[in-house]
Amino acid sequence: MPKLKTHTGAKKRFKMSATGKVKRAHAFKSHILNKKDTKRKRGLRQATYADQTNVKAIKLLMPYK
Repeated sequence: MPKLKTHTGAKKRFKMSATGKVKRAHAFKSHILNKKDTKRKRGLRQATYADQTNVKAIKLLMPYK
């Protein structure tokens, strides 16, 4: 059976933790930042984990992670 290809968009956006959780960055941090207050922007810098409803699909996109 041939090797599976990793989805290049997914590999740039997600990292796997040692326990199998999927780390992701927050959205809404790239532009139109002057209307967002400092506290909100500071919170968006922090990484978070993907929701459990999406983890299965993300792991299919990255078979070797």
